[in-house]
Parts: sequence; structure tokens; C-alpha cells
Amino acid sequence: MKVLLIRVSSMGDVLHNMPIVADILRNFPHAQIDWVVEENFVELVRLNPNVHKIIPFALRRWRKGLLSASVRAEMSAFKKTLRLETYDVILDTQGLLKTGVIMGLAQGGAKVGLANGTEGSGYEAASRIFHTLSVPVGIHTHAVLRGRIVAAHALGYMDKIENVAPDFGLLAPNPDLQPDWLPQNDYAVFFHGTAGAAKKWPAHDWITLGKHLNARNYPILLAWGNRTEQLEAEQLASHIPNAQVLPKLSMMEAIILAQRAAIVIGVDTGLTHIAAAYCRPTVEIYSASPRWKTEGNWSDKIINLGDKGAPPGVADVIAAVDSLI
Repeated sequence: MKVLLIRVSSMGDVLHNMPIVADILRNFPHAQIDWVVEENFVELVRLNPNVHKIIPFALRRWRKGLLSASVRAEMSAFKKTLRLETYDVILDTQGLLKTGVIMGLAQGGAKVGLANGTEGSGYEAASRIFHTLSVPVGIHTHAVLRGRIVAAHALGYMDKIENVAPDFGLLAPNPDLQPDWLPQNDYAVFFHGTAGAAKKWPAHDWITLGKHLNARNYPILLAWGNRTEQLEAEQLASHIPNAQVLPKLSMMEAIILAQRAAIVIGVDTGLTHIAAAYCRPTVEIYSASPRWKTEGNWSDKIINLGDKGAPPGVADVIAAVDSLI
């Protein structure tokens, strides 16, 4: 059986669809699973050895040069690659018009997607016009379970995912990759930055937490993704002994940072969820997004604190950290 999974973005959402691969192979061991994903996240999907073929999609970049001959050639090549296979089942777990169009371009029989979005999602109902089957989900369905339900309905094993913990199937990054900034001993990571300002945790709380970890002899590594986050990291480091602001990291370097950490504390962002997927000791901090959407609920090494409109206090985060290290 040949299955095409369409989940193009974002980092956390791509990650949260990884368990679909393990679910399918648990029930159909010889299935071939291909994946369409934004080019920026190809390296992440490549860490799942059970994905047969990755088909890069570059709409974010293409939109900037639609009149360019090179961009039009890339789009044509994408369509050609997409149509090289005829799939038994095509899954769109994102529910957007753009992912529906990809589904429409792909060749196959059953085309299965979401009948509705969850609360606060960016679901676009127009995506259903490309479906042969639309699967309803509860409005408070966890991001991981949502995709698993779509695939299970499409392939007829819904009864076999109940009470089965998600298996992300991620290999550890190449152990030979040893960035110069990576400590030889145990370290803590703060994923303090996020695109939504309301998701952030107060700087003074990060500083208090950092001083506590320093007293426990953990160096603290501060990652960032843009100039604003870099300045925030530098400000935190100026108040936290033994804190290090990292250089700008590639995708694989960021995954290494999360996967090898002794403890990760982070807001609701993709890199925090990567640490949780690897079942690293992780404290997830929720401030502006509902915890039910993405909380790491598959390992006792993950502690989820706070909720929409109710960020956790620093004492609760320190207690959670101390329980994990």
C-alpha cells in the first residue's frame, strides 16, 4: 500500500504528525509512506527513517517570485514529482486550501482530510472539496491525536489507536555532529522565544529560574530565531551566571540542542515540542495558548504548566525542574 501524507508546516505541527507513520506501519507493516512538507522542515522529517520519500514544497519562497522562470520551473517539477506515484490513500491533516490543492494534484483513490477544525485552528472549509472522505474531530482534540484519527479512519484501524501512546519514531541526530558550542557535560536549555509575544514568560522569571539552575551547576544555553529574540537572550544572559547565548542555529543544530539536553524549559513553541517528542526532561510553559492543544502527555518526563490566560509562577516551574533532574 502507498500512502501520501500532506502536512507542510509549521515545525511543531509537522512534528505532531510523526506518530501517524508508526500507526500506519503497526497495522500495515509493508506500507510505503511519502510526505509532502515545506522545504524548511525536510531535515526534521528525514529523522524518521520510516518515511520512504520526502517531497519538498516551497510555497513560502515561491510566492516571492511567481513571475520568475526559475520559480515556475520549480513548481512544475514539484507537480511532476508529486504525480510520479499513484497512492492508495492520500491524507491531508492540515485542512488548508493550499494543502487541499496539493491533495487534488496528487494521483490516488481515497483522499481523506479533516471535516472541521479544532477550536482556534486555521482550518479552511474549502479544503473539503478535494476529499473523498472528511473525518470529523472534537473541537478540543489534541494536535497529535487529530492527525492520528484522520489516518485511522482512512485506513480502518480506529480501534487500534485507543490507549496507544504516540510513537514519534525519530532517530537521534548524527552523534558525530558536535557543534563547538555544545557542552561536554549536562546542560539546561531555555526556549524563551516565540512568534507570539503573549506566549512569552516574563524575563524576571527566566532570570530567577536561571540562577536556581546555576546553583545546581547547570550551564544554561539560550537559543534564538531572530534579532528580537537574540536581544532578549543577551539580556537574560547578562543577569544569569554561566548562561550562554548561542549563535544562530540550523534546523539540525537546534534539534541536537534539544535532543541532548539534560533539562529543557520552554514556552509553547516548536523546539520545546521537539524536546518532548524525544522524551527529554521537559517543562512546557503555557501562557496564551490552550494547554490541551499541544501538551506533552505521553511521558512522565514531561511536565506541562499553565494554560491560556494563566501562566505558571516561577516557584511552580522550579519545583517541576527539580523533580526532573
